[in-house]
Amino acid sequence: MRYPDAEWFNEDFWSVLINLLEELQWQEDKAELTRVKAGSKDFLEDVQIEHTRLFINAIPHVVAAPYASVHYKGDGTLYGIIAEQTKKFYREKGFALAKESDLPDHIVYELEFLAILANEDPEGQKKFLKSLFTPWFEIFKSKVLEEAHHPYYRVVMNLIDFFTREEL
Repeated sequence: MRYPDAEWFNEDFWSVLINLLEELQWQEDKAELTRVKAGSKDFLEDVQIEHTRLFINAIPHVVAAPYASVHYKGDGTLYGIIAEQTKKFYREKGFALAKESDLPDHIVYELEFLAILANEDPEGQKKFLKSLFTPWFEIFKSKVLEEAHHPYYRVVMNLIDFFTREEL
């Protein structure tokens, strides 16, 4: 869910993604992504435009802000109570954001945290998933699946859902 940038959104990434879809036997998703990529003049730019529209800047508002506070038990604003709860959970597990100004409930940080917990604290991971991630992710995922114009983001949402559900 990071902004797609040529440094990582490259042929190696594409190969891993396609192999993952193959392993999961998600043939329709693989075929659609492959078809869209083959028909695109600049696949990276297409995905960047969609990322911006969905998560950063759209008129009249951001389609699917990637922050828990916006979607769950909040008033649709940034840095709500769930952000504080998330930050507290991070601290309890020894995880800190690189910059104090980073918002702790951004999906990128939550997914990175879950990846760390998968190896270091599986029970902590389950607790975080159940109490702080899944409730808002379900709402967010629904918005992205409904609003995404590019299949890449539908596939990403389904992959996140698949792997986080597997851990519960």
